[in-house]
Amino acid sequence: MLQTPLTKLLKIPHPILQGGMAWVATWELAAAVSNAGSLGIIGAGSAPASFVREQITQLRRATDKPFGVNVPLFNSFADEVIAVCIEERISVMTTGAGNPVPYIEPLKSAGIIVIPVVASTALARRLERSGADALIAEGEESGGHIGTVSTLALVPQVVDTVSIPVIAAGGIADGRGLAAALALGAAGVQMGTRFIATDECIAHPLYKEAIVKANERSTMVTGYSLGHPVRSLRNQCSIGFEELERRGTSEEEVIAFGTGRLRAAVIDGDVINGSLMAGQSAGMVHDIVSAQTVIERTVAQAQALLATAPQYVVEA
Repeated sequence: MLQTPLTKLLKIPHPILQGGMAWVATWELAAAVSNAGSLGIIGAGSAPASFVREQITQLRRATDKPFGVNVPLFNSFADEVIAVCIEERISVMTTGAGNPVPYIEPLKSAGIIVIPVVASTALARRLERSGADALIAEGEESGGHIGTVSTLALVPQVVDTVSIPVIAAGGIADGRGLAAALALGAAGVQMGTRFIATDECIAHPLYKEAIVKANERSTMVTGYSLGHPVRSLRNQCSIGFEELERRGTSEEEVIAFGTGRLRAAVIDGDVINGSLMAGQSAGMVHDIVSAQTVIERTVAQAQALLATAPQYVVEA
């Protein structure tokens, strides 16, 4: 096992978090990841509190291991969802897309470990002062909502800025990424795209197949005009989104164009007009396997690399 400050904090065998992806990260996937020794996470997305409570109930029937809930704070139901998570005494909460500071103290008072996503050192410093237990430093290689700094540049700078555990995210899909993250000073990784292409993920088979077929140039970023850039696989949906932004279409029309597109991809399997959120690591995903297999492969590969890393000699 790879023991790090993160595994000790979360009481899990492996330093791997599963991304809390909207529509995709349901209890089925989270349970499989937690049962395999990593941290499964329910993605609250824009869902109401009642949906999240039911997800937590189902997850607890499937595992007695630690798990988390991810709450994007732009969700209009965020206050209610967080209240439910406090009532349910979940293990961990990850947050993104908003200011988590007002929620940190109530969450920690309920015994919940708080791990916000950050895309800058300034935010990392502020959240450590506010009581965050760990941070997810997410680079622009990620799928879904992204920042503007690459993982390779962001992670070591966040590590140098804070004293709490840092989790690397963005562009990581195997043990090479885990080993590299540990070398950068991170205490673990979060993987999203790799876990979409698993047996337990409820995403439509056509969505999973689109990820398996992708290469390093298959994704594109849209949403800059809204101030919330999103990375997804290139298809008619993302190309159409980009064209609307290029023409200077109003924000209302752009939002209307995007509404319902993620559900269309995940649930209906519309890989042409749906939003296939995925990171640049999609090019490293070549099969659809169980979550346990993903974790076992990742840990084994990282252990082998860390044990046999070549020692370079600098000659005078």
